[in-house]
Amino acid sequence: MNLNDTDFELFAVPATFAQDRAALDARWKELQREAHPDRFAAQGAAAQRVAMQWSVRINEAYQRLKDPIRRASYICELHDAPLNAEDNTAMPPDFLMQQMEWREALDDAGDIAAVEKLQAEVEAARTRALSSLDWLIDEKGDYPAAAQQVRALMFIERFGQDVEARFDQLGQ
Repeated sequence: MNLNDTDFELFAVPATFAQDRAALDARWKELQREAHPDRFAAQGAAAQRVAMQWSVRINEAYQRLKDPIRRASYICELHDAPLNAEDNTAMPPDFLMQQMEWREALDDAGDIAAVEKLQAEVEAARTRALSSLDWLIDEKGDYPAAAQQVRALMFIERFGQDVEARFDQLGQ
C-alpha cells in the first residue's frame, strides 16, 4: 500500500461507480485493523504517527467510496473531468425548470400529503440520476457528462433536504 494510491487501489476494488457496500465495509474494517496506531505502540511515536496518517487516509477513502455522489465526483476527477461545482452551475433548461417547479410546489405545500408527493418525485429523480451515473461512468466512460449528472444530483439532494425540513415544519 502507498499513501498515493487511489481510493480504489487502497481498497482493492475496481475503479467503477457500482460498488458493493458490504465489501467496502469489510475492507475498511480490515484496513483499520492493519493501520490502527495501537498496533504500533511498541515501535515508538514515529510509527504511531505514520499509522495515524494511514488511518486518516483510510477513513477519507472510505467516506468517498461509500457515498455515491462523492464516489462519482472522485471518478470524474480521476478522469480529468472535475465537477467545478463552485464555478460551474450551468444546467440544462429542462432541469432548471423542474427545480423551479419543485420549489414552487414546496412553497405551496400546506399539508403532509403534498410534501410526501414531492418527496416521492425527488426520490424517483435521485434513483434515475444514480442509474444514469452508473451508465455514464461504468458503461459509456463519458466522464464530462457524468460530472454534469453529479452536479444535477447535488441539486436534487439539496432539494431533498429542503423537503425534509418542510416535513419538520409541518410537524411530521
